[in-house]
Amino acid sequence: MKEGIAKMLLLLQNVLYCLLYALLIKCAVKNDGSNCLYFYPKDFLVEAQKRGIADKKTVMKRSKWFMIPFCIIIFVALILIISVWNHVTDLKTAYLQACLFLVVMNWFDGIVIDRLWVGHSKIWHIEGMEGIPYVKSWKTVLIKRGVATVLYLVVALVVAGIVVLLGEI
Repeated sequence: MKEGIAKMLLLLQNVLYCLLYALLIKCAVKNDGSNCLYFYPKDFLVEAQKRGIADKKTVMKRSKWFMIPFCIIIFVALILIISVWNHVTDLKTAYLQACLFLVVMNWFDGIVIDRLWVGHSKIWHIEGMEGIPYVKSWKTVLIKRGVATVLYLVVALVVAGIVVLLGEI
């Protein structure tokens, strides 16, 4: 019984974590994809600059202004979920939970955000960029998310280490 409740709690936490992820992106994009051109494929950004729709330096500056706080919020939230909400203090459990959250978030980003939301919402369509593909192909999503999964397995070690350190305080 307790094991089933624990699994349901992890499921709920993963859903909330992915909702936080999507909410942060929605706050950045607002209702205009041009606010987040740094999320688009590189070729799209190059073409947007050629067409006078965007300046690459400005886009990259916006990227830093968003991505730094975004990453901090996402990782602090993860650490708090594992250490405070779940009361995890051992490295193995912290690592396994960090892996679970990071890998789920990674694939959520690739499938739900990159393919479904971007592919089916008018928010991401940028006036003047007709005819230029901006939705990542399934092949690109699968390759990028596969590589990111391996990377997140390493990042999970850092998260788990921080969780364990917090448990000792």
